[in-house]
Amino acid sequence: MVDTVERHHQHHLDDGVRALSLQQLKVVSAVGRGANGVVFLVQNGAYGQLWALKVILRGNMEIRSKAEDSVSSGGNDYRRISFEQQVLRQFDHRLLPKLRGALATDKVVGYAIDYCPGRDLNSLRRKQTEKMFSDDVIRFYAAELVLALEYLHNLGIVYRDLKPENVMIQEDGHIMLVDFDLSTKLSFKSPSPTPAAFLVPPPDSAKRKRSSSFRWWCNSESMIDDFTSPGPRPSPYSVFPAESNSVKKSNSFVGTEEYVAPEMILGDGHDFAVDWWCLGVMLYEMLYGATPFRGSNRNETFYQILSKAPELAGETTPLRDLIGKLLKKDPKQRVGAEGIKGHDFFRGITWHSVLEIARPPFIPPPDTDGEVGPSGIDVEKFVQGIFGKEDMNNDNDNSDYNNESKVWLDGSNDHQPSNVDFF
Repeated sequence: MVDTVERHHQHHLDDGVRALSLQQLKVVSAVGRGANGVVFLVQNGAYGQLWALKVILRGNMEIRSKAEDSVSSGGNDYRRISFEQQVLRQFDHRLLPKLRGALATDKVVGYAIDYCPGRDLNSLRRKQTEKMFSDDVIRFYAAELVLALEYLHNLGIVYRDLKPENVMIQEDGHIMLVDFDLSTKLSFKSPSPTPAAFLVPPPDSAKRKRSSSFRWWCNSESMIDDFTSPGPRPSPYSVFPAESNSVKKSNSFVGTEEYVAPEMILGDGHDFAVDWWCLGVMLYEMLYGATPFRGSNRNETFYQILSKAPELAGETTPLRDLIGKLLKKDPKQRVGAEGIKGHDFFRGITWHSVLEIARPPFIPPPDTDGEVGPSGIDVEKFVQGIFGKEDMNNDNDNSDYNNESKVWLDGSNDHQPSNVDFF
């Protein structure tokens, strides 16, 4: 297995991805921990950029991979990190991460992306007075999420784990969608798009005049005139018209408990519509401060996802109407990208200007975590100290999901997934 990982790492290097070494990186701090890995804030010694370095213990990956019966069963950490690096290399979008380099040592593997000093959307929500956002703020973040998901879908990628913790705030206040280890690429039905269709880069948006502020963007009358102009306006980041009936469904069972779509629970197969369900759950959470279907345990949560209508308390508004349309139990009745972009909640928005907002609702203050000083962190020892013994204990645990994060495994609905969480 070591040779396999080494060959894969070398393949990435051959494809132009920068090879990273721990010697060239200045470790600032550990900024996050997942179920089987750690995220470090690091500075590239050669150029001074701040990156988020995601590191996973190599031994855990090899043990779990050897224990697998097939690539579709749970626990294939190598396959997940391999897929994640592959999709990161494809991205050319302001709201998605760029792969800055890959790391491989005898003890750990990982990769680096740009660091987001604003942390995640859930942290930002909790800082609000009532732990919820206004409609205008929700509109901004929702619009950016729609563009990011639309771009992924047009690449054939279904994200499958949209939640506030996976939505980071960049230095300029725009979002960045992270963590693609639960994502998968769906196969298009015939006629399939040509490979070139997936390689069309987005237009050079830097040449456009940036909108002055988020508030102007929300209130400009010219936006309404543009919205009501004849004919649909395609997204500047569309590459291929991704429709649910144009792809083969996936039967994997993945996601975070409170955000899982009904069709995922039922094992009916799923496609891009699961991401729009997750968006509905997120919008509800941003509006009300809690997810709509959370129960006292997993079974109750799943029961409510399957049977309970979301409680949209308050007067009828375009936002509440959109949430209701996103949380349709039947994926065939659930609103999709074009329906979302044309909904009254987004009336007045020119979609091609969303990414040009110069002053989003929240711009992170200068980040003291990025101030590089003496660091005594040994990345390999740090990760080994946390996960070396835990992995042995987890091998004897028959639980089918991690009780802390409640993130499901990538497995078929035909069997119970094993006890390996995602990072």
